[in-house]
Amino acid sequence: MKIHNIKYLLIAAFMLVFSACDPIVDEQHLQNSTDVAGVQLKSVQTPPGGNKITLSMNTPGVTGYWDYNLGKALTNEVTVVYPIPGKSTFTFIGTLGGEFFSKTIDVQVDRLDTPLDQDWYDLVSTNTAAGKTWVFDGAAGTGEAYWFMSPPDNPDSAMTAWWNAGDCCPPLDVDGKMHFDLNGAANYNHYQTASATAEKGSFVMDIANKKLFITNSKILGYEAGNTANEYSIVTLTEDKLVLYVPRSLKDAGTGWTFVYRPE
Repeated sequence: MKIHNIKYLLIAAFMLVFSACDPIVDEQHLQNSTDVAGVQLKSVQTPPGGNKITLSMNTPGVTGYWDYNLGKALTNEVTVVYPIPGKSTFTFIGTLGGEFFSKTIDVQVDRLDTPLDQDWYDLVSTNTAAGKTWVFDGAAGTGEAYWFMSPPDNPDSAMTAWWNAGDCCPPLDVDGKMHFDLNGAANYNHYQTASATAEKGSFVMDIANKKLFITNSKILGYEAGNTANEYSIVTLTEDKLVLYVPRSLKDAGTGWTFVYRPE
């Protein structure tokens, strides 16, 4: 009798073990709530034709962020004071639920009727279409610190010169210049010398994070720049621009500081 009971207990135990090994599959597939054509993007300018722009994505079930060319907003709606007249294209990047997508909207800015952040005027002048040209604030052999090695990884120490390289060993483009303007786009030109042909590119100024990015061109003093062409803005006034890289191309173990003045 005892053997008979034990046999049934073993059978029951084996059934529990094998049933526990069977996976419980709960297949849930992400599905799109709409298609790209169903994503509604809207822009409102205050006043109409002006440069204060509210961008919104108004389709339920869709999430993402705005890329408004000069920065990104991790939200479905953002209001920006845009510094560039003319037609501009803004992009919403998001998910439909089961796949990612991007969609654009064009906005025509007829006038800059909402004042810009002062940093824009300091960088490109109040005549934003004409722009502004910057040169090094110093010359070789004068002892002036305009292009020098500085402590790495700390913009707060950017003005601490470890080695005043520009005094003895000036950059290749020491007699060059760089020009910024907002004539229909964020335009940037680098000149190897004062009379050289421009190497044309573009720029992004991230005011909130104190960053300047150069695209398809190079900074004045590029030998000590970085591969990302990303620079911390240490000082920006009407009369002075100081940029900094935490790790330079010239010496990866140091930072580097660039000091400029208007031409």
